[in-house]
Amino acid sequence: MAARRPYPSDLSDARWALVEPTLTAWREREHRAGLGIGRPPRHDLRSILDAILYVDRAGIPWRYLPHEYPPWATVYSYFARWQKDGVFEQLSGLLRRLVRAAEGRDPEPTACVIDSQSVKTAATVPAATPGTDAAKKIVGRKRSIITDPSGGTSRD
Repeated sequence: MAARRPYPSDLSDARWALVEPTLTAWREREHRAGLGIGRPPRHDLRSILDAILYVDRAGIPWRYLPHEYPPWATVYSYFARWQKDGVFEQLSGLLRRLVRAAEGRDPEPTACVIDSQSVKTAATVPAATPGTDAAKKIVGRKRSIITDPSGGTSRD
């Protein structure tokens, strides 16, 4: 079988080398937690992550994932488990520390900027669920963002 042509969203070898240890450690923890029962994984972690990045970048529904990737249900299952297990937060923290170290800075930020925004909710939202920003007289939702000085973000 010929190797598929890469999509622009696919990870380069250098980027894969950065995140592969985290994903491999996750898979090993999952295997140990399952007592080693069940079938071995059929799809490699890189193709699964490439598929997740493709869906994110292209903004397509999971079911529209091209056939060169693992089945969409498998990819979505990994996405949901990684989200639940905090894998994306681990990767984000790892990459933030690497960027800061490359800039000659302390890997952990010591300062941050916090900002928030109040967003009106639609009239169809049940009255019991939205909050109120009394200062702005807005009924809706409030979202916050935390930014370190180099521009890395974390959403609340």
